[in-house]
Amino acid sequence: MTKRQPVSVGEMITEEYLKPLGITQGQLAKAMGVSRRTVNEVCTGKRTVTVETALMLAKVFDNTPDFWLNLQRRNDIWNVFHIPEKKARIDKARPLIRV
Repeated sequence: MTKRQPVSVGEMITEEYLKPLGITQGQLAKAMGVSRRTVNEVCTGKRTVTVETALMLAKVFDNTPDFWLNLQRRNDIWNVFHIPEKKARIDKARPLIRV
């Protein structure tokens, strides 16, 4: 676990795809068959990537759904460990069987 937050899905889309390819969120939304709002919410971190979204991003950008899901997963795990209330709940969990 690193102290620095991993690259988010939105940052990856914006910095590695939209800007270099010269496309807008609206153009991406059209290619994916979703609303511009959906793409904007993913790009700004207000919406997480679901399996369905990962499949669409993979098809549009010619990569794999695992690429997008792993980005999301890394951020989800990082967030849990860096939000005190969530970390406290995790810390209270105990194994059912002690070896």
